[in-house]
Amino acid sequence: MKATPTAIRDVLVIEPRAFGDARGFFFESWNRRAFAEAVGRDVEFVQDNHSASERNVLRGLHYQVRRAQGKLVRVVAGEVYDVVVDLRRSSPTFGKWVGERLSAENRRMLWVPPGLAHGFLVLSERAEFLYKTTEYYAPEHERSLLWNDPALGIDWPLEGEPLLKPKDAAGTPLAQAETFP
Repeated sequence: MKATPTAIRDVLVIEPRAFGDARGFFFESWNRRAFAEAVGRDVEFVQDNHSASERNVLRGLHYQVRRAQGKLVRVVAGEVYDVVVDLRRSSPTFGKWVGERLSAENRRMLWVPPGLAHGFLVLSERAEFLYKTTEYYAPEHERSLLWNDPALGIDWPLEGEPLLKPKDAAGTPLAQAETFP
Protein backbone atom coordinates (compact mmCIF):
# COMPACT_ATOMS: atom_id res chain seq x y z
CA MET A 1 0.00 0.00 0.00
CA LYS A 2 1.32 3.42 -0.97
CA ALA A 3 0.11 6.51 0.93
CA THR A 4 0.69 9.92 -0.64
CA PRO A 5 0.04 13.11 1.36
CA THR A 6 -2.14 15.84 -0.15
CA ALA A 7 -2.08 19.60 0.42
CA ILE A 8 -4.30 19.08 3.50
CA ARG A 9 -2.64 17.55 6.55
CA ASP A 10 -3.78 13.98 7.28
CA VAL A 11 -5.66 13.57 3.96
CA LEU A 12 -3.97 10.75 2.04
CA VAL A 13 -4.29 9.19 -1.38
CA ILE A 14 -4.05 5.44 -0.81
CA GLU A 15 -2.93 3.18 -3.66
CA PRO A 16 -3.06 -0.57 -3.06
CA ARG A 17 -0.57 -2.89 -4.71
CA ALA A 18 -2.43 -4.67 -7.50
CA PHE A 19 -1.37 -7.94 -9.07
CA GLY A 20 -2.69 -8.63 -12.56
CA ASP A 21 -2.36 -11.05 -15.42
CA ALA A 22 -4.45 -12.20 -18.40
CA ARG A 23 -7.16 -13.43 -16.02
CA GLY A 24 -7.70 -10.07 -14.30
CA PHE A 25 -6.33 -8.59 -11.09
CA PHE A 26 -6.18 -8.96 -7.32
CA PHE A 27 -5.51 -6.44 -4.57
CA GLU A 28 -6.18 -6.02 -0.87
CA SER A 29 -8.74 -3.24 -0.63
CA TRP A 30 -8.45 -3.18 3.17
CA ASN A 31 -5.72 -4.28 5.54
CA ARG A 32 -5.94 -2.87 9.06
CA ARG A 33 -2.23 -3.19 9.84
CA ALA A 34 -1.06 -1.62 6.55
CA PHE A 35 -3.59 1.19 6.88
CA ALA A 36 -2.49 1.95 10.47
CA GLU A 37 1.10 2.18 9.25
CA ALA A 38 0.03 4.52 6.41
CA VAL A 39 -1.97 6.93 8.60
CA GLY A 40 0.19 6.63 11.70
CA ARG A 41 -2.49 5.23 14.02
CA ASP A 42 -4.96 2.40 14.32
CA VAL A 43 -8.35 3.27 12.82
CA GLU A 44 -11.53 1.39 13.64
CA PHE A 45 -14.26 1.42 11.01
CA VAL A 46 -17.85 0.78 12.14
CA GLN A 47 -19.89 1.09 8.95
CA ASP A 48 -19.53 0.41 5.20
CA ASN A 49 -21.65 2.35 2.68
CA HIS A 50 -22.25 1.81 -1.04
CA SER A 51 -23.89 4.32 -3.38
CA ALA A 52 -24.62 4.34 -7.10
CA SER A 53 -25.06 7.56 -9.04
CA GLU A 54 -25.46 8.74 -12.62
CA ARG A 55 -23.27 11.22 -14.54
CA ASN A 56 -23.21 14.76 -13.12
CA VAL A 57 -24.66 13.79 -9.74
CA LEU A 58 -22.94 15.83 -7.05
CA ARG A 59 -23.18 14.47 -3.52
CA GLY A 60 -21.95 16.67 -0.70
CA LEU A 61 -20.24 18.40 0.84
CA HIS A 62 -21.24 16.41 3.94
CA TYR A 63 -19.94 16.16 7.49
CA GLN A 64 -21.20 15.42 11.00
CA VAL A 65 -20.70 18.07 13.71
CA ARG A 66 -20.88 15.50 16.50
CA ARG A 67 -19.56 11.98 16.12
CA ALA A 68 -17.43 13.24 13.22
CA GLN A 69 -16.67 10.55 10.69
CA GLY A 70 -13.36 9.57 9.19
CA LYS A 71 -13.92 8.00 5.76
CA LEU A 72 -11.92 5.72 3.51
CA VAL A 73 -13.50 6.19 0.08
CA ARG A 74 -13.10 4.42 -3.25
CA VAL A 75 -14.84 3.78 -6.56
CA VAL A 76 -15.56 0.24 -7.78
CA ALA A 77 -17.30 1.18 -11.05
CA GLY A 78 -16.86 4.37 -13.08
CA GLU A 79 -15.09 7.57 -12.06
CA VAL A 80 -15.70 10.48 -9.68
CA TYR A 81 -14.03 13.74 -8.75
CA ASP A 82 -13.70 13.51 -4.97
CA VAL A 83 -13.37 16.67 -2.86
CA VAL A 84 -12.60 17.30 0.81
CA VAL A 85 -12.67 20.64 2.64
CA ASP A 86 -10.78 21.22 5.89
CA LEU A 87 -13.19 22.41 8.61
CA ARG A 88 -10.71 22.24 11.49
CA ARG A 89 -10.17 25.84 12.70
CA SER A 90 -6.85 24.87 14.31
CA SER A 91 -5.52 23.59 10.98
CA PRO A 92 -3.26 25.76 8.81
CA THR A 93 -5.39 24.60 5.85
CA PHE A 94 -8.78 25.55 7.36
CA GLY A 95 -11.20 26.39 4.53
CA LYS A 96 -8.93 24.85 1.86
CA TRP A 97 -9.91 21.96 -0.39
CA VAL A 98 -8.28 19.16 -2.33
CA GLY A 99 -9.73 17.12 -5.18
CA GLU A 100 -8.76 13.71 -6.58
CA ARG A 101 -10.03 11.62 -9.45
CA LEU A 102 -10.96 8.21 -8.11
CA SER A 103 -11.92 5.43 -10.47
CA ALA A 104 -12.31 1.69 -10.75
CA GLU A 105 -9.40 1.82 -13.19
CA ASN A 106 -6.87 3.73 -11.04
CA ARG A 107 -7.99 1.95 -7.82
CA ARG A 108 -7.05 4.99 -5.72
CA MET A 109 -8.67 5.52 -2.35
CA LEU A 110 -8.83 8.67 -0.27
CA TRP A 111 -8.49 8.81 3.52
CA VAL A 112 -10.65 11.66 4.84
CA PRO A 113 -10.04 12.10 8.58
CA PRO A 114 -12.71 13.45 10.94
CA GLY A 115 -13.17 17.23 10.77
CA LEU A 116 -13.45 17.55 7.00
CA ALA A 117 -16.42 17.91 4.67
CA HIS A 118 -16.59 15.40 1.82
CA GLY A 119 -18.34 15.21 -1.53
CA PHE A 120 -17.98 13.91 -5.06
CA LEU A 121 -19.10 14.53 -8.63
CA VAL A 122 -19.76 11.59 -10.96
CA LEU A 123 -17.71 11.92 -14.17
CA SER A 124 -18.62 8.62 -15.85
CA GLU A 125 -22.05 7.51 -17.10
CA ARG A 126 -22.53 5.75 -13.76
CA ALA A 127 -20.37 5.25 -10.69
CA GLU A 128 -20.47 3.01 -7.67
CA PHE A 129 -18.85 4.49 -4.59
CA LEU A 130 -17.83 2.59 -1.44
CA TYR A 131 -16.74 4.06 1.84
CA LYS A 132 -15.89 2.91 5.32
CA THR A 133 -16.68 5.23 8.25
CA THR A 134 -15.22 5.54 11.75
CA GLU A 135 -18.56 6.64 13.24
CA TYR A 136 -22.15 5.63 12.60
CA TYR A 137 -24.35 7.87 10.48
CA ALA A 138 -26.18 10.35 12.71
CA PRO A 139 -28.66 12.37 10.61
CA GLU A 140 -29.32 14.81 13.46
CA HIS A 141 -25.64 15.83 13.34
CA GLU A 142 -25.20 15.85 9.55
CA ARG A 143 -24.49 19.16 7.86
CA SER A 144 -24.01 20.19 4.22
CA LEU A 145 -21.39 22.74 3.26
CA LEU A 146 -22.41 24.71 0.15
CA TRP A 147 -20.77 22.90 -2.77
CA ASN A 148 -20.31 26.09 -4.84
CA ASP A 149 -19.45 28.58 -2.08
CA PRO A 150 -17.28 31.27 -3.74
CA ALA A 151 -15.21 31.46 -0.54
CA LEU A 152 -14.08 27.87 -1.20
CA GLY A 153 -13.55 28.23 -4.94
CA ILE A 154 -13.79 24.52 -5.68
CA ASP A 155 -12.99 23.84 -9.32
CA TRP A 156 -15.54 21.10 -10.02
CA PRO A 157 -15.08 19.59 -13.53
CA LEU A 158 -18.75 20.14 -14.37
CA GLU A 159 -20.50 19.60 -17.67
CA GLY A 160 -23.57 21.80 -17.16
CA GLU A 161 -25.53 22.01 -13.94
CA PRO A 162 -24.99 19.24 -11.38
CA LEU A 163 -27.81 16.99 -10.18
CA LEU A 164 -28.23 17.81 -6.49
CA LYS A 165 -30.36 16.71 -3.58
CA PRO A 166 -32.29 19.73 -2.16
CA LYS A 167 -30.27 19.68 1.09
CA ASP A 168 -27.02 19.92 -0.91
CA ALA A 169 -28.35 22.75 -3.11
CA ALA A 170 -29.20 24.63 0.10
CA GLY A 171 -25.89 23.95 1.85
CA THR A 172 -24.37 26.40 4.30
CA PRO A 173 -21.54 28.72 3.20
CA LEU A 174 -18.23 28.27 5.04
CA ALA A 175 -18.61 31.64 6.82
CA GLN A 176 -21.77 30.38 8.57
CA ALA A 177 -20.96 26.68 8.84
CA GLU A 178 -20.51 24.79 12.08
CA THR A 179 -16.86 23.80 12.17
CA PHE A 180 -14.40 21.95 14.40
CA PRO A 181 -11.86 23.31 16.91
